Amino acid sequence: MLDDPIKYGLLAALAIALVVAAITDLKSRRIANWLNAAVAIGAPFFWYAMGLSFWPEIAAQVGVALLTFAILSVLFALKAMGGGDVKLLTALALWIEPSLYLKLIIMMALLGGVLTLVFGAWNLMRRQKNRIGIPYGVAISAAGLWVIGTFYMPASTIAGAAQ
Repeated sequence: MLDDPIKYGLLAALAIALVVAAITDLKSRRIANWLNAAVAIGAPFFWYAMGLSFWPEIAAQVGVALLTFAILSVLFALKAMGGGDVKLLTALALWIEPSLYLKLIIMMALLGGVLTLVFGAWNLMRRQKNRIGIPYGVAISAAGLWVIGTFYMPASTIAGAAQ
């Protein structure tokens, strides 16, 4: 049974936001600023529900988010990543504890590689030679959902849902 409905309600809201981000990125190659802002604004409520202390837990999450933004801003400047993707991943860093955030990044990279292969094959089949626009928000969202389902939801809830 879910022991804290506020915590799990916030995680459900984050999961819905990630699904919306994936769908909109897939359809229009854009992730809305209001959606990224909502994800970022929800993080302090989640910190409170989780009972995190300002030092070192919240400070570490904010530090990881700032580092994420700094690194991804360089990728954005090089046109290797979209602005919505940068903002979504930065906002997600505010929610996911640093030790799990590295797992999220690894899963996102793996899913992004598969997504790139799929879209590359699709462009080849359609004989298009223009630059492929990869909706990387799909990989970010899928990795975020994986972390939420794997590390934040109780095992008994996940096992019950699978039956």
